[in-house]
Amino acid sequence: MLNRYTRHFFSRLFTPLAKMLLRAGISPDAVTIVGTLGVVAGALIFYPMGQLWWGSVFITLFVFADLVDGLMARLTSRSSAWGNFLDSTLDRISDGAVFAGVAIWFYTGGANPSIGTAAVACLVLGMLVSYVRAKAESLGLDANVGIAERAERLVAVLVATGFTGLGLPTVFLLVVLLALAAASLITVCQRVATVYRQSRVRT
Repeated sequence: MLNRYTRHFFSRLFTPLAKMLLRAGISPDAVTIVGTLGVVAGALIFYPMGQLWWGSVFITLFVFADLVDGLMARLTSRSSAWGNFLDSTLDRISDGAVFAGVAIWFYTGGANPSIGTAAVACLVLGMLVSYVRAKAESLGLDANVGIAERAERLVAVLVATGFTGLGLPTVFLLVVLLALAAASLITVCQRVATVYRQSRVRT
């Protein structure tokens, strides 16, 4: 949902940057890799240190690389199976690092195992959301449905974690993570049901 309403705005915003990087001879794959490294560094360095606000700001700056690399590929008509594969794979690494970083802090210095466990649940269910869609597509089916796609999950956890770092009560982050876990579980069920209906039509 978030993708549909914001992609056009951010595409126009970042197109000049994408063109500048292309003129500098930088490839979309390089941007993808740098963006992932930035997200992972922010999540696994800042968050475990308890720097939730600055970690979220740092991560957000690199998250936009995921949009810029796509723009660069389209501008040069260089979209490829390899680029798509690399982007999707590194997205999973980035998402896992964000939730892992939150879990590490709240299992240790943050001293809130409930939030740590909720973050782990979001990590596992988020991976499952992506896996169900990928597996369906590998079988020639479509599972692009659900209420909790990647953009929604990422924005929610970054905003909630960042403002928790500014002093917002931790219960807010716990509620957000529990809602994300529930939404991810619902999305998995929606996608499984969709694939089941499509497979029945085939038979």
